[in-house]
Amino acid sequence: MAVFQSRKYRSAAEAGTFAAKYRALMAKHPFLLFGLPFISVIIGGSFVLTPATAVRYEKHDRRVRQMTRDEELGVGKAGRKVNIKDEYYRLAAKDLDNWEQKRVKRLPGEHDGQLSARLA
Repeated sequence: MAVFQSRKYRSAAEAGTFAAKYRALMAKHPFLLFGLPFISVIIGGSFVLTPATAVRYEKHDRRVRQMTRDEELGVGKAGRKVNIKDEYYRLAAKDLDNWEQKRVKRLPGEHDGQLSARLA
């Protein structure tokens, strides 16, 4: 059986190209021509992407901010301003001892949560 050469065939026209020269130098100095540019791209990318991520988080912080107590009480309400003392006295004025429990009307086909209806 014939033994194949381990080296690839390169034509004479291909020998003078930039790629051929780079390949020959790469065999002699692999870190200088591959490792160093790779590491410098990684480190340079870190410096370039740091301000971009900072802008992203600053934008998020502007959108989501701390609310004051008055803003919390007024969220979703277009009506009156809420005062805790007024709410307390308004609730105290109601008759809390006189109440009746009423079931919420269910949608058609929705389970009503009563066990006696299932057993019957």
